[in-house]
Amino acid sequence: MASDVRPLVAVPTARVQGGRIEGWGQGAYAVADTYVAALRRAGARPVLLTSPDPDPAEEVLAPFAGLLLAGGGDVDPRRYATGHDERDERIYGVDPDRDDLELDLAAFALESGLPTLAICRGAQVVNVARGGSLYQHLPGPLGRGAHGDPTSGVVVTHGVRVVGDSRLAAVVGSSRLGACTSVHHQGIDRLGEGLRAVAWSDDGLVEALEPDGNGGWLVAVQWHPEVTAAHDPAQQALFDALTEQARHRAADRAPSEARLALSER
Repeated sequence: MASDVRPLVAVPTARVQGGRIEGWGQGAYAVADTYVAALRRAGARPVLLTSPDPDPAEEVLAPFAGLLLAGGGDVDPRRYATGHDERDERIYGVDPDRDDLELDLAAFALESGLPTLAICRGAQVVNVARGGSLYQHLPGPLGRGAHGDPTSGVVVTHGVRVVGDSRLAAVVGSSRLGACTSVHHQGIDRLGEGLRAVAWSDDGLVEALEPDGNGGWLVAVQWHPEVTAAHDPAQQALFDALTEQARHRAADRAPSEARLALSER
């Protein structure tokens, strides 16, 4: 039965430079354990991916029924469709290999309908993958710590208003979320093709994206639901929804794969 399936969900990791982990001189790959815990509570089997990967996104994601794009450093502005010759001096944590992998994964997920939850950097990756752009550093009042500061570790909590007919509203069961955790200095500027904004903070920053129309299940949020998901059902619901969508995809795929195996005998 579909409810018994524990679907595999791919989670790309960030590269950690040598010396950042105490007593470990080598580099490493990592993702915050809060993402893993939230997926496990939902009943998924998270599997960590590393970059670079020489295989195309279709092959990388072939074993998986879902994708989670996590937070992290900034996307290189040169990846925006318009191109940015000038790079803001406050850009940090750019990793070309991670950009390569995640932009390819996001593009494939959008094209194939692979269930996807994208968080903070992940939401920005989704937007850039569809030709959108980002504020390299949030302008005006938004740049004064209203959404946190990842370089200094400042975390803030704020409200988010949600479009009523969105996938996001259906998941969280409300048109208003009152306690969203943010720690980012960039945000969505020009929307990517085929995407629509479905949530905003009170100061007008786009807080969530979804495919426009009847595309596959993808929800991209600018805040960090994994931080409070253990005690906030509305935030955990995002991971539950991803897992449920992935569970159905895995169950639907199993019969066709069995038929294919029989035909190849």
